Amino acid sequence: MHEMALSEGVLQIVQDSAAREGFSRVKSVWLEIGALAGVDPEAMRFTFDAVTRGTVAEQATLEIVDVPGKAWCMQCGTHVAVRQRFDACPKCGSYQLQVVEGDEMKVKELEVE
Repeated sequence: MHEMALSEGVLQIVQDSAAREGFSRVKSVWLEIGALAGVDPEAMRFTFDAVTRGTVAEQATLEIVDVPGKAWCMQCGTHVAVRQRFDACPKCGSYQLQVVEGDEMKVKELEVE
């Protein structure tokens, strides 16, 4: 379950921000997860709760913002929505797609005290 390592990475970002900015408690973390990132949102919620125990983010709410997948079709030169990697272009049927959005995961915002 790589979500555990990802949650530990998110916690490190939160702790680094707390040290830099001087806040003592995190109430909410907004996390953008792309549809093509290969991350299970429910597993992220579970592992986030586990890794934040005893930290500045204990009992913080994890708000997950879904980012849809988008690709550029090299064949027809169109930006298209994709639901998973290796989908065909919905316009021309080509498999020559370059992902341009939706494969990322990032901490978007923190609500702190």
